[in-house]
Amino acid sequence: MLNFSFQNTTKILFGEGQIKAISKAIPADARILVTYGGGSIKKNGVYDQLTAALSEHTWFEFSGIEPNPSYEQLMKALASIQEHDIDYLLAVGGGSVVDGTKFIAAAALFEGDDPWDFVAAGKPIKRALPLGCILTLPATGSESNTGAVVTRDGNKLPFSSPLVRPLFAVLDPAVTLSLSDRQISNGVVDAFAHTMEQYLTYNVNGKVQDRFAEGLLLTLIEEGPKALNEKTKNDISVRGNIMWAATMALNGLIGAGVPQDWSTHMIAHELTGSHGIDHARTLSIVLPAVMKVCAEAKRDKILQYAERVWNVTEGDETTRIQKAIELTEQFFEKMQVPTRLSHVDLAKTDIDHLIEKLTQHGMVKLGEHRNITPDVSRKILSTAL
Repeated sequence: MLNFSFQNTTKILFGEGQIKAISKAIPADARILVTYGGGSIKKNGVYDQLTAALSEHTWFEFSGIEPNPSYEQLMKALASIQEHDIDYLLAVGGGSVVDGTKFIAAAALFEGDDPWDFVAAGKPIKRALPLGCILTLPATGSESNTGAVVTRDGNKLPFSSPLVRPLFAVLDPAVTLSLSDRQISNGVVDAFAHTMEQYLTYNVNGKVQDRFAEGLLLTLIEEGPKALNEKTKNDISVRGNIMWAATMALNGLIGAGVPQDWSTHMIAHELTGSHGIDHARTLSIVLPAVMKVCAEAKRDKILQYAERVWNVTEGDETTRIQKAIELTEQFFEKMQVPTRLSHVDLAKTDIDHLIEKLTQHGMVKLGEHRNITPDVSRKILSTAL
């Protein structure tokens, strides 16, 4: 196991009816800006619950944060922060709203000329407004980690700072009952890919992390399809297990002390940035291709994954590796997401542009071994055709 430092300070408020707990989680004298997306929270009862919970607080609203939140829209929130002397943010929505609110938190107190500099140029984030969140779509794990992704001019880029980790996160599985099948599928696949990025690398004898990760993968494989099945899709226990798995997949725990990959995400970000494809659906396309192209480097962990997650124990090593990848693709298909570029109407002619964008963004040494060059990325995308 590698040396590591682990700390997660986000307070989790899990269970039905926990939105009311924000009344005590947020200081009584805070001036709050509630951020959200397209307004679904006003249809699913979440808005009414938070209104009741904040009845004795001073708060204002900022809406319109899109999937893959855009720099342009997020910057509009700064005017509200200045006008209303905001000192606390409350994100209400899925990962995009939480990511966007993290950007707003840092941008509001950024001392440079353009807040985009802490995303694209890596300028340090020295201060940020405190924030909490009410999660409505389990997927990204952003509700209890330090990372976020923001898009500007077709460039989807990540940033990270401990200063934007939410102070608390409300996880009420009941609010996920109004999600569409597409949103459910995306969330499960996103969490699955997050787990694989931290698990499917090389062995450092991190037994605790490996078995945590395998437990999350098994949970998502078991519960994901149930959330799409008419007979079980309204089962709160199913939704609760998915919600908690998605949070645990990227709160830092399973990645502590083990090598991490993230090449799937970096390549997939270019598909979203250039073609607007749902994040999770880019992951379901790229991950199997990464497994195929990098099978030799990941051999030991794919074999472990095959045995412990898919119970594949028969045949030679090559056969078991191929079977594990095949079963992964079948799971994605069961979750109703694409597994090929052709499934989203992309072809070989689109690959050059994607490689250009990877290179432009400095994504030229990806993977746990830093050996996924643009040429290897090209092979991965070609394999995904």
